[in-house]
Formats: sequence, C-alpha cells, structure tokens
Amino acid sequence: MRDKIGRVSELIESYRHELHLHCYRILGSLTDAEDAVQETLLAAWRGLDGFEGRSSLRTWLYRIATNRCLNVLRDTGRRRPPEPVPPFDPPEPSRRGEVTWLEPYLDELPDSEPGPEARYSNREAVELAFITGLQLLPPRQAATLVLRDVLCFPAGEVASMLGTTETAVKGMLQRARASLDKHRACTAHRPSPHERELTRRFADAFTAGDLDGVIRLLTDDAWLAMPPAPHEYHGLDAIAGFLRVTMAVPVLPGFTMTPTRANNQPAFQCRHGEDPAGLMVLTLDGDRIRAITRFLARR
Repeated sequence: MRDKIGRVSELIESYRHELHLHCYRILGSLTDAEDAVQETLLAAWRGLDGFEGRSSLRTWLYRIATNRCLNVLRDTGRRRPPEPVPPFDPPEPSRRGEVTWLEPYLDELPDSEPGPEARYSNREAVELAFITGLQLLPPRQAATLVLRDVLCFPAGEVASMLGTTETAVKGMLQRARASLDKHRACTAHRPSPHERELTRRFADAFTAGDLDGVIRLLTDDAWLAMPPAPHEYHGLDAIAGFLRVTMAVPVLPGFTMTPTRANNQPAFQCRHGEDPAGLMVLTLDGDRIRAITRFLARR
C-alpha cells in the first residue's frame, strides 16, 4: 500500500508544472498561482486514501486546483501589490488599469498541445492580452473557458469540477468567449529575424533616451502599461508625454536591456548595473510595436 501511495504521490508531483500554468491563467499572479499549486498538491496528497478513481487523476487534480483558484478570487482580502510611487510627477494617464496584480510568465510552456477541439493553443493562451482578458471575466466564467477551450475537458467533467450542470457550463462558456474576444488583441507568433531586428531597434532607442526613435516604432493606437501601477497611456501623444517625463529623470549608470521572452512575447530584462529594474514585454503588430508592458521590479 505504501508503495502504491508513493507512486501516486510521485505522479501527482509530476503535474506541478502544468497545474502552475493553469493557476496562473486564472489568477494572473505567479505568487498566487504558486500558493494555489502548493495547496492543491497538499490537498491531493492528504486525500489520496479517498480518491476513488471515478475520474482520472489529472481530472481530480484540476478539480482541486480550479476550486483553490476560485477560493482565491472570492477572497476579498486577495493580496494586491501596493501602487508604486514614481520619482517624478507622471502626466495624467489615459485610464487606470484594473489588473494591477498581473505578473509575467517566464517558465517554459508544456511541449504537448491540447486536442483539435481546443479554441486556443498553449502558447496563445499565455499571451498578456489573453491573461488580462481572463482577469476581467467573472471567476467561474474564466475557469470554464480555460478548462473547455484551452485544456479541452469535456463539458460533463467541467460541470463536475465546478459543481454545476452542463447547461450552466455551456452558458458560462458562451458569455466568456464573447467577453474575452473584446479584450484579446493579439495572436501567437514565433520569433523571426524581423522580430529580433524590431526589438533591437527599440532597445537601442530606449537605452539611448531617443524618444523620437521609440515613438517611430509604435503603431498609432499603441498603449503602455506598468503593473502594478494602474497608469495606462493610450496613443502616441500620451505615450510620448509619459516617456518625455521619465526620460528627463537622470538614469543610473549601467542601464541594460537583455533580450528574453515572457508570455510567448519578446521581452527585456532591465537592470541598473546588478540591480533589477523590471521586465519589459512587447506586443508586436506587423512591423510596429502595439503595446509596451513594463512590469516594475517588486521588492
């Protein structure tokens, strides 16, 4: 019996990575996702004796993880990062974003892709526009969409996971799809020589304080956001106004931007010498940049 429990425990642990990605999609926060996964694995380990095998182990784990995430979203005391105080007086933002807890996803994505019924691929379903859109949905709608359209769980299994009916699942899914389509603004793409050249030009202009050079690389409807700050700037004039103020602040020596990827998008690890200075993620649109999301360094 102990050997059996040991083997099942190892199998449960093998699901950690994909459960972490699942929780991140629903919660938008790496910190909250890690906590939810830890609670899921602990609950699963404690509940091994009661696992009757009426569903697959994977389905059982996703049921626990999903409900842990829903509990986090129901918690009115959910941890939200404090709004940072900039060392300058920023111009009035175009709007104040709601999803200030959003964090970038730097882990490798699972190699396997869901079946042909999936509405979104693994890579598409981790892009910032997708994750942000999920945060704006009612929690059960977000969970339903991820379980059905990303992970391809059958409607009956999703209904069982959420403690509801297949009819209710169908209704939540339709509403979630309609809402997400309004917020989702990009599609998955793979790195290319064109992408590398565009992002290199952006980094060169940004590190040189070349405001005009940065603006020339943006689309007319570009926007800039800086979680956990709620300030968002939409359009070239608004972005230029913000960057003009920030670029007037003396930059510490040794500022660097190292290319990387986050949320299946081109990104830069920013540093002042050895000190982290946040992560900058770019959303591309053809030969221009449509969005800059700078995740400020958190202490």
